[in-house]
Amino acid sequence: MAVKLSERSFEYAKKLIDEGRAVVDEMGEWSEHQPSTQQENEFIEKFGFDAYGRWYLGIDDDYSQDQKSRYKFPYGDLDRVHRCGVIAAEVRAAQRKYDDIEVAAAHLHGMLDKPK
Repeated sequence: MAVKLSERSFEYAKKLIDEGRAVVDEMGEWSEHQPSTQQENEFIEKFGFDAYGRWYLGIDDDYSQDQKSRYKFPYGDLDRVHRCGVIAAEVRAAQRKYDDIEVAAAHLHGMLDKPK
């Protein structure tokens, strides 16, 4: 499995945070806020895999661009960045030793926790 950071997704997440399209929620809330399979499928049907992929910090080159399995480490609800999603991505990336994804998620985490 060749999982690496999606620079495009990282830049998109930073842009969303800068625009205020973020939710500063608590760490344990991700299971409530992450999109359901049905929401993901509806999003893909409406916007395509290119737009869907922007919501994942990791990409797995073992899968093609039109497979959901390609996209790893979600950070938002397909509309806004969620702090709980960023933290979940950061923790999972650290556990799996995906250093580039962990560092990117930590950067986003810092942006979200920065006083306004």
